[in-house]
Amino acid sequence: MESSIVDGKKVKPHSRPYMASVQVDGSHECGGMLIREDFVLTAAHCKMGVRPQQITVVLGAHDITKKEKSQQRIKVKYRPHPKFIGGFDYDIMLLELKKNATLNKYVKTIGLPTKDKKIPDNTKCDVAGWGREGNKKLPSHILREATEKTQSSVVCTNQYKTKIIADHMICTAITKKKGGVCKGDSGGPLICNTKLQGIIAFTTNDCNDHKYPHFFTKVHTFLPWIKKVMQGSGDAA
Repeated sequence: MESSIVDGKKVKPHSRPYMASVQVDGSHECGGMLIREDFVLTAAHCKMGVRPQQITVVLGAHDITKKEKSQQRIKVKYRPHPKFIGGFDYDIMLLELKKNATLNKYVKTIGLPTKDKKIPDNTKCDVAGWGREGNKKLPSHILREATEKTQSSVVCTNQYKTKIIADHMICTAITKKKGGVCKGDSGGPLICNTKLQGIIAFTTNDCNDHKYPHFFTKVHTFLPWIKKVMQGSGDAA
């Protein structure tokens, strides 16, 4: 299932200036992060069944139902990982902006992880997005955030009953008190100790069920591919 922030809290306006709303024909589909003035990082499954000309990235947004003066709307070319064929693995995509974003107090980049440091189990990490709030069908129009805790891949595999590719993924636990991600948050960030570590990938069918883990694509694993694409040697759609 595509992954919204359940029971999280509204963020302070523009306190996460790297956040992007990936929109299809004007409707929010996924989250993303601006990692360079011309590239947004998101999840590959966000493009499934979508033509490139339908996708717009909205930067500098707080309320995505309004045309805020801070917002920048930019068309993109999409560059999914070549090994992504659906499913859970290689769920990472770069969106190349057709014009550079203007960096200012509302729109800023987020740095990529430089070292593959093991994140200890039970580390508190931030997630953010405009996804659906709980069982509501509509996405949140205001950017929201929540906290999740990392878990070992062994625990996650046992709980989810599916083998998790530990080198490519990070899994987390949620609590009803803190909330977590759900539909519409896919492509957004997992930030641990102020550093970007993961891309929101998938959850179980019931986002509120704290018995089941949430899964994220591990950014550091894909740094060579990210750098290759941003240097202009990757394929575009």
